[in-house]
Amino acid sequence: MTTPAELPGQYPFTRGIYPDMYRSRLWTMRQYAGFGTAEESNRRYRYLLSQGITGLSVAFDLPTQMGMDSDHPLAAGEVGRVGVAICSLADMQRLFEGIELARITTSMTINSTAAILLCFYVLVARSQGADLAKISGTIQNDILKEYIARGTYIYPPRPAMRIITDLFAWAARELPEWNTISISGYHIREAGSTAIQEVAFTLADAIAYVSAAIEAGLDVDSFAPRLSFFFNSHSNFLEEIAKFRAARRLYAKIMRDRFGARNPRSLMLRFHVQTAGSSLTAQQPDVNVVRVSMQALAAVLGGAQSLHTNAKDEALGLPTEEAARLALRTQQIIAHETGVTSTADPFGGSYYIERLTDEIERGAEEYIQRIDAMGGTLAAIEKGFVQTEIQNAAYAYQQTVERGQAIVVGVNKFQQDASDPPATFRLDPELEKQQIARLRDLRASRNARAVDTNLSALQSAARSSDNLMPHILACAEAYATVGEISDRLRAVFGEYHEA
Repeated sequence: MTTPAELPGQYPFTRGIYPDMYRSRLWTMRQYAGFGTAEESNRRYRYLLSQGITGLSVAFDLPTQMGMDSDHPLAAGEVGRVGVAICSLADMQRLFEGIELARITTSMTINSTAAILLCFYVLVARSQGADLAKISGTIQNDILKEYIARGTYIYPPRPAMRIITDLFAWAARELPEWNTISISGYHIREAGSTAIQEVAFTLADAIAYVSAAIEAGLDVDSFAPRLSFFFNSHSNFLEEIAKFRAARRLYAKIMRDRFGARNPRSLMLRFHVQTAGSSLTAQQPDVNVVRVSMQALAAVLGGAQSLHTNAKDEALGLPTEEAARLALRTQQIIAHETGVTSTADPFGGSYYIERLTDEIERGAEEYIQRIDAMGGTLAAIEKGFVQTEIQNAAYAYQQTVERGQAIVVGVNKFQQDASDPPATFRLDPELEKQQIARLRDLRASRNARAVDTNLSALQSAARSSDNLMPHILACAEAYATVGEISDRLRAVFGEYHEA
């Protein structure tokens, strides 16, 4: 339990990682966005910047996430659907046209191909004249949760972990202000986990990443200050506040006691929050505004460093500009009209919040001990333990909804007669054809010999113990594509297929 003397900004950071919290600096307001081509997404980013967001957040389409170019046969119908299509450095240049990367932080939600997309971003920043030692942002780069909850993996877990630790080592030298991973509980919760499981499995993943980096020869304090996290904010208001407090405290203890970290920044759990997409309903979508408001407020009261608020129409399709603006205004009202930013951890000392914090920490610790006994997170994933625990929790919750024990407003209670759905965003199908045509033009106009030379060097490096990042950067600079780079790594590492 939090002691009376414990203050925000003090180990174990239960009450927040900074003494003043939002009194000195508000959280970064992001709105996750990306669709169609780079030009389409660039227009949405410029619009959101004009409306007051303080950080960009990039969504990539499934082919980009899976290491396929837009003209791959399996990409048909998916190009630009759930995010922006990025095949090469040329696309990344268009994505950030007119946006100074030295003046904005960017979060990129990408995992299997994270190293490639980060190289594209670095090359764009460098071409703008940005000081790479000062550019800041976050690359999700969390492959373990893909095996656990989401499925956009390419390679088997162990070579995938090698790419991540190579990125850690390279970025520590080249991008010292960049967050090299955003260890994600969000998708674990979206898959149906409980709050305790979200904390437990996220921190178990963190243990695996830190262990792998140390085994690769890195000193814990050389990379741990740039680790970051990504959590869900669900609808059980008080539980969510306690969850964030418990995660901070448990992480600080793990980093100090298990890994011997000494830099105070290595002990601080810095995290981004997104409101719960799985809680949004297609029925009565205006009610989603209320859900999102409460979830966002819980994230702020729990001490988030960065926040995305879902749009009310996301259960129906990509958000319209109007819905995205309203979601952003939700954050701005919390920040500027509610007064909650004037006190760090205003719920600290509440009997119920402190008890919930202790319960969540204790439950998460028990899960981590079970995972340790199995041989760690990779072994637990390979045995299917984590996946089964989440599936069981999701099934148990759905049963309570079916029986009416858990009420979902507008779905199993307080329904209303169906009305015409609101206007939703429509993606122009011609954009896929335009993207493919531009990709083929790029392949025809670039220096094919330079591309092949750099791709061959990357493939050779993958067979050795060389750090892969300089080779990926060279391929990116030669305008090799996401698919081409991924295919060379597939040739060495193989592909992962769930049993």
